[in-house]
Amino acid sequence: MPHWKRNLYILWLGLFFNHMAYTLSVPFFPLFLQKNLGIQSGLEVWSGVSISISFLISGLCAPFWGSLADKYGSKLMLIRSGVGLAVAHLANYFVHDPYMFIAVRIFQGLMAGFNPASITLVGTNTPEKHVGYALGVISTSTAAGGILGPLAGGILSHWIGLRGCFIASGMITLISALMVLGVKETREPRTSARSSIVGDLKKAAATPGLMRIYGLILLVSTSVLIIEPVLTLYVVQIGGDVSSATLSAGIVFSAIGVATVIMGPRWGRIGGRIGYEKTLFIGLLGGGFGCLLQLTAFNLIYFGSLRFVYGLFFAAVYPAMNALIIKYVDHDFRGRAVSLSQTASQFGIVLGPLIGGFLGGWTGVPFIFLLTGVVLLLAACVVKINDPNKTLKTDLINDPNIGGLKDDETTIEIRS
Repeated sequence: MPHWKRNLYILWLGLFFNHMAYTLSVPFFPLFLQKNLGIQSGLEVWSGVSISISFLISGLCAPFWGSLADKYGSKLMLIRSGVGLAVAHLANYFVHDPYMFIAVRIFQGLMAGFNPASITLVGTNTPEKHVGYALGVISTSTAAGGILGPLAGGILSHWIGLRGCFIASGMITLISALMVLGVKETREPRTSARSSIVGDLKKAAATPGLMRIYGLILLVSTSVLIIEPVLTLYVVQIGGDVSSATLSAGIVFSAIGVATVIMGPRWGRIGGRIGYEKTLFIGLLGGGFGCLLQLTAFNLIYFGSLRFVYGLFFAAVYPAMNALIIKYVDHDFRGRAVSLSQTASQFGIVLGPLIGGFLGGWTGVPFIFLLTGVVLLLAACVVKINDPNKTLKTDLINDPNIGGLKDDETTIEIRS
């Protein structure tokens, strides 16, 4: 078996267990804060802060970890992150007040980085013609973990309690760290000094199209996480039983994961065939309309079905954006470029829960779906307007050296 395929399978399993461990407990933070830590007023805000703070710290640290990954290898960063996150999950078991809970979440943010290190390793150790497929496949790992995590968390919370879920998360995360020991990383040795974060930002800004992708990642991540702090509460509002809210919310959370597992690899192949810009446009367009349709939800079954359809289209977004980053940057800058994208993603994940927490208590959850749908549709328009293939074709038609193309002549689309 080629090394890139073997790495892909190992990293798929590692990311699957890592994300499963995360989603085992995080969707139920509002209930943990309410039932175990005694938060009664301002629950939405506390929930949003507890989710956001970890991602804020992670986003600030991501360029540093990415630079170390370029210098010492992504495999070392995977092990570092996996072990650190396992300790953070276990520490949550001993939390007895909300401020200690926030402190543990900060430590968890410091230890984050498993996902970007995996993407970097796949992007740098996979042949160019297989990169789109590999990134599509690797995206299904977190989706699959997102399916089983909330379901297992909902069941375990009834069996061993919410605190017991933290123990399970720590053990599963440690397994994911041990798995990556089997990864074989091939990289060119670097003798130059580690670059500064400012230097990385300048290089990213000088790379055509890269900053636009970072902006889209920030926007998309915000839209994904904006609903998380209030989704469990919304499940109760539309008819879910309070006593089984964790299980019902787990099923709803899992709907998008199921859709991503089904469509993730397919979107990767489609992107390699029609272009990742077009694939990104389709994903954003479908995701925007999918969010707007969720305004019509009136029961759990219908709501879960809408989330599933939304996920079928939205599964195209992250693989396409990751593939575009790999496509745009030089080989020796990929680790840092992916880590900068992780910073953009983490800042979006910071903003999302905070905005969702405040809006959920102020305007209600339906307005959040409306806002998210409109933002994703606007993002799709930005992608369409800035499609480099469209610009290139227009330039060829208007180029006086070519002499233009008449109406009855064939237009040849050139893709970089």
